Amino acid sequence: MLTNLQAAHAWIDFPGGARDREIPRATQAIARESQWRQFDPGPQATEDVAISRWEEARSTSSHQATTPEDRYFVGIALKTTRAKLTRDRQVVFDGVMPAGTLYLTAPSKPLGVQFQAPCAFLHFHISADHFPAQFSATDGLNDLVLLRDPLAAELAKTLIEHGDAADHQFARCIGQTLAMHLARLELPRARVNALPKWRLRRVEQYIADHFHRGVSLSELANVAGLSRMHFAAQFRAATGYRPREYLLNHRVEHAKTLLATTERPLAEIALAVGFSTQAHFSTVFKRISDQSPARWRLANKGDRREMQALPTRRRSPESDWISAAA
Repeated sequence: MLTNLQAAHAWIDFPGGARDREIPRATQAIARESQWRQFDPGPQATEDVAISRWEEARSTSSHQATTPEDRYFVGIALKTTRAKLTRDRQVVFDGVMPAGTLYLTAPSKPLGVQFQAPCAFLHFHISADHFPAQFSATDGLNDLVLLRDPLAAELAKTLIEHGDAADHQFARCIGQTLAMHLARLELPRARVNALPKWRLRRVEQYIADHFHRGVSLSELANVAGLSRMHFAAQFRAATGYRPREYLLNHRVEHAKTLLATTERPLAEIALAVGFSTQAHFSTVFKRISDQSPARWRLANKGDRREMQALPTRRRSPESDWISAAA
């Protein structure tokens, strides 16, 4: 099941600081993982919600893990990365994970991941008791990938703002609230086939070539060779985005490159990435990135390396929001 999750660079991308060293590991509500999804739970060992953090500075890495039989696993990306999730040679997800992307796996399920960029994740290990029994029986919440979910984003934001100063009870409440929210999501009544990769590549390339001007749903449907209704449904199943949201995110990511690497005025950048006015550009940019373009530029002007890490691995800087193109 795929929906959208708002990227949130402004609040979710954070450096490790002195606070990490001042608080003894045994008292931290967020444990540090020695390997992906492996950590010493300490005081959390017997709790129904455990939270850990995984960070990887390498450009490429591969990992394997199996969810314990009595827990669900929930991961939330703390920075934009590119990842491929697989199980038994079946691809669960393959594409860019914006900051804030959430994914979930059911108990006793193995999962492999290949990261193709540096990454940082917040991991929730939640007792299966917090989820309705029928979900485990039907795999209703298995391999769930959410690319936009405002409530989950706010819960993660709240926990990250407290950082290592958060106590275990506070962190547990955050995890329980997240579990209740996921358990109440309306599951799709009918499965929609994802847009085949060859059609998806054509649409992604068309957007990359024409995002700077108006692009209609009919245009994209024609490129895919489908009706508008079938294209919109299959595109969302393949990417997690409605076509319009995908286009807007693509424009915003390209705008970030221009904001960080040039001194061009905001109005000029707005026109360059396909917005008709600076006001509309600023509104969309803030909704997606949680900051105005001017504040984002100021915050990222001095450190451009991480922002450029993803684009340098692909054909062009605009490709950050192209998912499953491989």
